[in-house]
Amino acid sequence: MKKIIVIDGGPRKTFNTASMLQKFAEGASSVSSEIEVKTVRLYGLDYKGCMSCMACKIKGKASNVCKFKDALSPVLEEIAQADGLVLGSPIYFGDVTGQMRTFLERLAFPWLSYNDYSMTAPKKMPVLLIETMNGTSERNNSQGYGSMQYCIAAALGEPEHLIAYNTYQVKNYDRYELAGFSEEAKRQYRDAHWEDDLQKAYNAGRHMAQEILK
Repeated sequence: MKKIIVIDGGPRKTFNTASMLQKFAEGASSVSSEIEVKTVRLYGLDYKGCMSCMACKIKGKASNVCKFKDALSPVLEEIAQADGLVLGSPIYFGDVTGQMRTFLERLAFPWLSYNDYSMTAPKKMPVLLIETMNGTSERNNSQGYGSMQYCIAAALGEPEHLIAYNTYQVKNYDRYELAGFSEEAKRQYRDAHWEDDLQKAYNAGRHMAQEILK
């Protein structure tokens, strides 16, 4: 059995990011019964970012998996043994969510060697980075996964990237102070693009599963 771990860094259980990740999972699972897809919602876990305990750097006991124990520990252990990894986050203020950022600190810092500055994960695997954002492809301030994307590429392999632009922020714009946005324009864009975005996520799931099974 091969396992893909999907990390949902968004706060809402059924909105844009969650929908994209669900479609990915459906696509991956459709390839073979030999593919297990497990989704972890970071907002459902009680954890912190890197505690600077340096336990992963102790001489003779160095580890490329975080040694700090909390609710994130079993997730990091599973990722270390997984065959594929998917990270999904909405973009807030041009960046991934705080929960995703703190997760990435815990994931990536143990990979870093302060002896030679190499990045070494327990194993290489295909990675997909998903972003959902209010900005358009022509006008956005997203830094996405930022410097962490370099860490992922160096340790796990060059990631694939999938972005859903100009997503709905809420279901009913009349309820909120959002006059700076045209709900009609948002709806028109969504009608033209959202199903295609979901299909791309589904196809990405099938592609990763097929690559893993080769």
